[in-house]
Amino acid sequence: MKVVVNFDLCESNALCMALAPEVFEVRDDDYLYVLQEEPSEELRDKVEAAVRACPKIAISIVED
Repeated sequence: MKVVVNFDLCESNALCMALAPEVFEVRDDDYLYVLQEEPSEELRDKVEAAVRACPKIAISIVED
């Protein structure tokens, strides 16, 4: 699984970070950072929840 973020759509509202802090981080500069582009399968549920929670539909999962 690979996490893909459309940064043109992303508003850095940190909903994804609240659901999957191991994968997403909004820093003091108000930009979203992907900490793990290819997170382990054990994080799949959290990443899928973050994808669903994104109000701008800026996050997606691409299967390897």
